[in-house]
Amino acid sequence: MEREATPEDTGALPEDTQEPRTDAAAAPAGQPAEQPAEARQPEDLELVVVTGLSGGGRSTVARALENVGFYVVDNLPQALLLDMAELASRAGHAVRRTAMVLDVRSRAFSSDLVGAIRQLSDRGYPVQVVFVDADDDELIRRFESVRRAHPLQGKGRLADGIAAERKLLQEAREAADVVIDTTHLNVNQLRARVEELFGEEDARRLRVTVLTFGYKYGLPPDADFVLDARFLPNPHWVPHLRPHTGRDPEVSAYVLGQRGARTFVETCVRLVNATAPGFEREGKRYLTVAIGCTGGKHRSVAIAEEMVRRLRQLRLGAYAYHRDLGRE
Repeated sequence: MEREATPEDTGALPEDTQEPRTDAAAAPAGQPAEQPAEARQPEDLELVVVTGLSGGGRSTVARALENVGFYVVDNLPQALLLDMAELASRAGHAVRRTAMVLDVRSRAFSSDLVGAIRQLSDRGYPVQVVFVDADDDELIRRFESVRRAHPLQGKGRLADGIAAERKLLQEAREAADVVIDTTHLNVNQLRARVEELFGEEDARRLRVTVLTFGYKYGLPPDADFVLDARFLPNPHWVPHLRPHTGRDPEVSAYVLGQRGARTFVETCVRLVNATAPGFEREGKRYLTVAIGCTGGKHRSVAIAEEMVRRLRQLRLGAYAYHRDLGRE
């Protein structure tokens, strides 16, 4: 699939015509800075911290959050996280949902991001961390496509800058609530993913993404569970089914009609349903269940669609995302 993507200065996945976001010193649109507002309790806020590798798509994520009602503060030094949260708490409804984007170019960013986020939590502020990532080859391609140097490259190679940033952000990646791998995503796909995560329902509920993929395109690095549907007969070898996908009723009926298919679906649904309450108790908000087949077109897609249908019957917020559909 042809994608368009560029490094972080313009959003990693470019949209140069977008309206600029406000900086840390600006007041919300239509809200004068000096206007008094009744302070809110910290738990009334919804705070999101967006970070990740340069070229990974932070700016696209920020624009998507704006689309679903977040007040976005870009390029915020981590030392100001708590100050920004307190400002949002005092500002009232206009900034009840606030996203803070952290960038290594601020020069105030350090490996102590986890400590800064912990400080927010200790003060009672609910905060979720979104980390955007991509593999090294794709990041290099994005930087080279716009002929920009990496912010940590110095006099070294582009790959050296990426490696240095990856090391700097390793702890933040491990502590993130949501990791979005943008290697195979274009602008619209990334925006849709963010809007799916933050644009519907109560953000405090566990949201389950059933992600399909093709093994020949690689494992999804952001999956919590990885399940293999290749034990089922492949519709690719059935001539009249080959052009269709697992979303088509005929393909779905073929896949789910195979021996063991429905037992597999039921087992996967029971796994998610059994673990969901524990994940919620531990504060996890997003669960990604990856279902793979050879190309990510037939078996995994049919299984995922059926899983989502059943999970919704159990009143779980479940959504299907087909990573490799259309790549063949």
